[in-house]
Amino acid sequence: MKFTLSWLKDHLDTKASVDEIAEALTDLGLEVEDIVNPGDKLGDFTLGYVTQAEQHPDADRLRICKVDTDEGELQIICGAPNARQGITVVVAKPGVYVPGIDTTIGVGKIRGVESFGMMASERELELSDEHDGIIELPSGEVGERFVDWLAANDPAKVDPVIEIAITPNRPDALGVRGIARDLAARGLGTLKPRNVDPVEGAFACPVKVSINDDTLDGCPVFAGRVIRGVRNGPSPAWLQNRLRAIGLRPISALVDVTNFFTFDRNRPLHVFDVDKMQGNLRVHRAEGGEVLEALDERSYTFQPGMIMISDDEGPESIAGVMGGEPTGVSEETTTVFLESAFWDHVQIAMTGRALKINSDARYRFERGVDPEFTLPGLELATRMILDLCGGEPSEMVVAGDVPDHSRAYRLDAARVQSLVGMEIPESEQRQSLTRLGFRLEGMMAHVPSWRPDVQGEADLVEEVARIASLTKLVGKPLPRLGSGIPRPVMTPMQRREQAARRSAAALGYNECVTYSFIDRTSAALFGGGDDATMLENPISSEMSHMRPSLLPGLLQAAARNQARGFHDFGLFEIGAAFDGGEPEQQHTQIAGLLVGRTGPKNVHGAARAVDVFDVKSDAEAVLAAMGAPAKVQILRGAEGWWHPGRHGKICLGPKKVLGIFGEVHPKVLAEMDVKGPVMAFTLWPEEIPLPRKTGATRPALALRDLQPVDRDFAFVVDQQVEALTLVNAAAGADKALIDEVRVFDEFIGGSLGEGKKSIALTVRLQPTDKTLTEAEIEAASAKIVEKVAKATGGNLRG
Repeated sequence: MKFTLSWLKDHLDTKASVDEIAEALTDLGLEVEDIVNPGDKLGDFTLGYVTQAEQHPDADRLRICKVDTDEGELQIICGAPNARQGITVVVAKPGVYVPGIDTTIGVGKIRGVESFGMMASERELELSDEHDGIIELPSGEVGERFVDWLAANDPAKVDPVIEIAITPNRPDALGVRGIARDLAARGLGTLKPRNVDPVEGAFACPVKVSINDDTLDGCPVFAGRVIRGVRNGPSPAWLQNRLRAIGLRPISALVDVTNFFTFDRNRPLHVFDVDKMQGNLRVHRAEGGEVLEALDERSYTFQPGMIMISDDEGPESIAGVMGGEPTGVSEETTTVFLESAFWDHVQIAMTGRALKINSDARYRFERGVDPEFTLPGLELATRMILDLCGGEPSEMVVAGDVPDHSRAYRLDAARVQSLVGMEIPESEQRQSLTRLGFRLEGMMAHVPSWRPDVQGEADLVEEVARIASLTKLVGKPLPRLGSGIPRPVMTPMQRREQAARRSAAALGYNECVTYSFIDRTSAALFGGGDDATMLENPISSEMSHMRPSLLPGLLQAAARNQARGFHDFGLFEIGAAFDGGEPEQQHTQIAGLLVGRTGPKNVHGAARAVDVFDVKSDAEAVLAAMGAPAKVQILRGAEGWWHPGRHGKICLGPKKVLGIFGEVHPKVLAEMDVKGPVMAFTLWPEEIPLPRKTGATRPALALRDLQPVDRDFAFVVDQQVEALTLVNAAAGADKALIDEVRVFDEFIGGSLGEGKKSIALTVRLQPTDKTLTEAEIEAASAKIVEKVAKATGGNLRG
């Protein structure tokens, strides 16, 4: 959005400088992107007086001029037709850069005669397109800076141009008056009143307007009037200067008026040449296939449902986007229909995108214009056309009704402090909103029609803070509750997950983050895939169900890595798994898997395939990092996706399962196209008991200064008896005294007989208060033998 300083001052009574205005605009949220001051490039040009002008001896169109300057008399050769004695001119002395021709003036010879400068035209100084002659000034002192003369005599030509960036939520700032309103609310001046006096129609409007019933949602109101007897010549200099300053090319007075109000009040308008129209105007939806040549001299084909304006013969305008060439105004136009309407922003945006048209009208309508200014904008434009072009206006014709966008929200002065952290007195808050156009009735703030972005109480707080300046916001530390050590921020489960993540990574596992959705087949392999966990609207067929375990996602990742040539790796993930579709059926898991071999071959030994004991030690290490008890039981009986003979459940009793480790069943690996074997573990951190003491202090270090006692036992049992059964039985003989039970040997055959085997255990007895006597050791050993014999049916090997 571009505008000039003088244009802004038409709406804002202010003495602020350009720099002060730019700083305030950026602080208000209307970020200044550029400031172009034409006077900056004219500072080196001075005034001179031509005392003599003679014909060049070798050129009919050149004159040798003697020019008085602040550096004395200079000889300048000039080819302009108006170069003559007795005029005041603008001089560019040697060394001066001329922007219009991108040249730095130097001393040169023209047809054998030296020239010490240049007398400039308006185009050479980028003041206008005029280049038929050099600038002639009616007055001025020799040596005076040209930029100072312009500031005093023709300030529009050195009017600074400000360009700001407009966010989509501020359509009111697409008009100069909206920008002036924000600056006035900040206190940089006073917003000038702009009363709209209705124009009295001299005759009934000969053009009737209508809106089809199915189009009222896209065009609630369509208004206009005929003005006859207009003279469509060039617009006045002040209007042309303003349009040029913001990058628009002046076309004619009628078109320039509509462009002016587009930028001045954010009110796009359009004029039709009535003599080129056929009958009345109708706003309706296109059936599809209609063709219109628009004002950009391109033909557009309407799609079904697009909104268009047609006369009795066919389409004449792309509603809210661009007018048509057949009814465009020209110098011969004498009767026009001036139109002002309110269009639905969504439908305008869809039409503009579909037809690939970018226009100032579309840009504003799709962001939102003031609906209540539809008719007043028509009145103001009518009055300007009458002033510039003459003519006689008809009565206004209106189809539809101006939509009611009125709304009000409660103004809570305390919310500024709670939401923004600024202390602003209530009186100042109310004053800021009033200056922005809000109407306050008690505690209710009625939103002005030009602010579609204000949609709640929080938006009122934002407006108050924006006007007060967020630069005044002072950072303050949050108040500390209580005293001493602050309460921990992380929950126990979060700390466990953090510890598990660090431990697994330290063990060499790579963390994965997989989708919570998997396909039905993979889910069924791990006990899921039922209707309770099926998604109603899945992303794809490969993500149709919530995962019952983290292992399917990790196995799919392993398959992708193997397909790319990676065969030895470890993966882990921490995330949610789902037993059903209810919130309470979601739980946290920690899963990991090992694939391939332990490492590359080296001179110290051959690499081996990972086994169940590798993953067992890793699972125990992660559990220990999360604070699980050291003494646990390893039991059988895991689900069917584990190898029946190569897995174990880490338990604190038969029903308290902390995790499972082991080899993944070969059938599962085949289904998921993973080359095995694969060792994995799944842990449930929520099952780990919380410590009884929740304090931050650590317990005292307990050292045992009494010597432990190791005793070895060899039991003969049936071959189907698992070594784990013996270990659990021996450990349960005396939980206070027995510190560790390990298997160190297994023997099958020989004198044991058919179907028998020998398993040897080492049991460590750790006394705590006194050294064990031989009798106490024998009593503990007898108890161990009794427990194992009862659990397995075996006996000591002789």
